[in-house]
Order: sequence, then C-alpha cells, then structure tokens
Amino acid sequence: MAKGHRTQIKRERNAQKDTRPSAKLSYARVSVQKACFVLDAIRGKDAQTALGIVTYNPRYASTLIEKLLKSAIANAENNNGMDPSKLYVEECYANKGPTMKRVKPRAQGRAYRIEKRMSHITIVLNER
Repeated sequence: MAKGHRTQIKRERNAQKDTRPSAKLSYARVSVQKACFVLDAIRGKDAQTALGIVTYNPRYASTLIEKLLKSAIANAENNNGMDPSKLYVEECYANKGPTMKRVKPRAQGRAYRIEKRMSHITIVLNER
C-alpha cells in the first residue's frame, strides 16, 4: 500500500502525467492494419506536412486521421499555448478495439462469420 496522505498520493500521480498535446479517437470503424498505413506515412513529420499527406490520401482512414490531427493541433494551440508552425507528430498509433461479429448466409445452409473490426487511434504532438 502507498505511503502518505491521499492528496499527496494524487499530487505525485498527477505530476507524472504526460503534458504533450494529444487527441484520441475511440471506436473508429476501421481496422488497425488499415489505419496504420496512414499513420506510418505521417509519423515524425511536421504538423502541416502531415495534414497535407492525410488530406490527399485516398484511404478511408485518412479522413478520420485528418480530423484527429486537426483536433490535436487545436489542443496544442489552445490548451498548451504552443506555436502550430513548430509542431510535429511525435507518436501516432492504433490499438485494437472491440470486434462486431456478423453472420453472412452462404450456400447449402452454411453461415460464415464476418468480423467488423474497430480501433482506437491516438496522435501525440510535440514542439521542435
């Protein structure tokens, strides 16, 4: 069990909190593999270049990631007081979410399972 008063424990836990600006999209209706194609293209790039990449990327996941990236840039500007021109994508990843299971009828009375996958996409920015 932790030592110290409850407020002291909370103060120490909050001091270790990550202060980098970020945005998270939970339960996105796109598989992790498909989201990672777009995320790999923007990882390490500056924010404006990354925005240009996702704007002209034809994949469906890029529309979701574009909105998420704009949100992360707005969070950095408004909450952390950072300069948007100095921002870059430090981390971006997609974690596996729950899977919706559906059934598709097939020939001779069989049923095939269809798995509609979801993901949790996170973008973390930082200043250069």
